[in-house]
Amino acid sequence: MLAVRSALTRSLAARTPTPQHSYSLPPCYKVCSSFATGPRQYNGTFYEFRTYCFKPPKMNEFLENIKKNIHIRTAHSELIGFWKTEFGGRINKVFHIWKYDNFAHRAEVRKALAKDKEWQEQFLIPNLPLIDEHQNEITYLVPWCKLEKPPKEGVYELVIFEMKPGGPPLWGNAFKRAINAHVDLGYSKLIGVFHTEYGALNRVHVLWWNESAESRAAGRHQSHEDPRIVAAVRESVSYLVSQKNMLLIPTSFSPLK
Repeated sequence: MLAVRSALTRSLAARTPTPQHSYSLPPCYKVCSSFATGPRQYNGTFYEFRTYCFKPPKMNEFLENIKKNIHIRTAHSELIGFWKTEFGGRINKVFHIWKYDNFAHRAEVRKALAKDKEWQEQFLIPNLPLIDEHQNEITYLVPWCKLEKPPKEGVYELVIFEMKPGGPPLWGNAFKRAINAHVDLGYSKLIGVFHTEYGALNRVHVLWWNESAESRAAGRHQSHEDPRIVAAVRESVSYLVSQKNMLLIPTSFSPLK
């Protein structure tokens, strides 16, 4: 019996697959993976997009209140920008961006705000009844973009792209080429490109700055007739599901003017 058992053990061992070497990803996959995740693997910084909608004429009351009390809020975390929506969607709407080091930082800020009696009494309690709708998204800057500042005061355009499922490995490089073509040719100043982490997936927000609505319109008209722009955009458009543009006017207390 022992001899039979030993023979069976040797037979099974012979059939056991030899462990293979660690699998190496193809170079093209590594490039796509790097683009998809980017430096946020090592840097947890993210940006929260918050949108508030109001019933007329409640927005002006809200803005006056937050103008007086925004310093209480910015003592807890960094405000990137605060805008009123002028065109391109529901009116009586404000849009603001907050920066956090990581999710633990945001949790600490929210906890501190809940205990901040000054913020609660002077801002939150009187303003909650004014807000008709509230939305928020968590976004990261794409790896090939850093947050810029405008040269002077102006207007902003937020362009929201809904892309086909598959993420940046599918459409990232084509989208990058289309954005950089506009930047390189100087039709508008890029402030930031943000990829949604929480919210609608496959969504990219591109924030542009222009000196005025008129200069934005002139630049857009010229870019549509520029064969270099047309060529760069053509490939990206094949991955596009929808696009929405909003013209934003910075408030007097917005860091980005």
